[in-house]
Amino acid sequence: MNWLNDFSGKIEPDAPLADRTWFKLGGNARWLATPASTRELADVLRLASEHGVSVKALGAGANVLVRDDGFDGVVVRLDQEAFTAVRFDGERVHAGGGANLMHLAHRCAQRGLSGLEAVAGIPSTVGGAIRMNAGGRYGEIAEVVEEVCMVDSTGRVHARRRDELAFGYRSSNIGGDVVVSACFRLRQSDAALTLAEFRRIWAEKKESQPMAERSAGCIFKNPSGCSAGALIDAAGLKGSARGGASVSTRHANFIVTRPEARSADVLEVIDHVRDVVACRYGIGLELEIDVW
Repeated sequence: MNWLNDFSGKIEPDAPLADRTWFKLGGNARWLATPASTRELADVLRLASEHGVSVKALGAGANVLVRDDGFDGVVVRLDQEAFTAVRFDGERVHAGGGANLMHLAHRCAQRGLSGLEAVAGIPSTVGGAIRMNAGGRYGEIAEVVEEVCMVDSTGRVHARRRDELAFGYRSSNIGGDVVVSACFRLRQSDAALTLAEFRRIWAEKKESQPMAERSAGCIFKNPSGCSAGALIDAAGLKGSARGGASVSTRHANFIVTRPEARSADVLEVIDHVRDVVACRYGIGLELEIDVW
């Protein structure tokens, strides 16, 4: 750990990750870094790169499956105040990369700032949501992003305007950079109507998704022109289980786990679902979650 000696107190060796993810599964990270400033984050990323150490950024942990043997590298968590602050400036909202996306969207709706209602019910940080262009049938976060500030593996802090960012379906061109903050351009609207729309979308997701169970959100991306959940359901795979993991009976694109589950169980369910869907429909399902 000598290359991280300058970060005493900000680096936790052999850090458990399971309780920091929604699946509650997986092994430890070799190191967990919780920098208190952009400068500290930049130094951690630069030093990790110089020493050939892999880095992952962990947000809300809802889109991640950590393997049972853990992650042999540095996991960065932006949970300090420098990365969670939110500032309102007219129709613009400035938020740290570690800010809670749902809380941010709710606060905006309460103020009558419209544009983030589509992310109601999506457990994420701002940085994670931008990286994967989070959204759903009501829209995507890319629609309101104006600027993103990030740090690359060399420790360089830089900003990209909207016209420099490329967003796709659950994707972006941010790559391995870590998002430290973002500016959203929203629309002033009626606060009661905006809040009602936020609550409607949130309630719809609660009704259709297994929110009360241990899962990681949608497992697969929707193939072009169809729904991954509908394909899995039509293949009769709801309830299919391996060990302590199974396809949700409420929403087929979710895998839920019991306390005795291992990450390997989830991976076996994923492989089984992929094999059956490919065999029956000739469609290869692409993962939406990250497997570490």
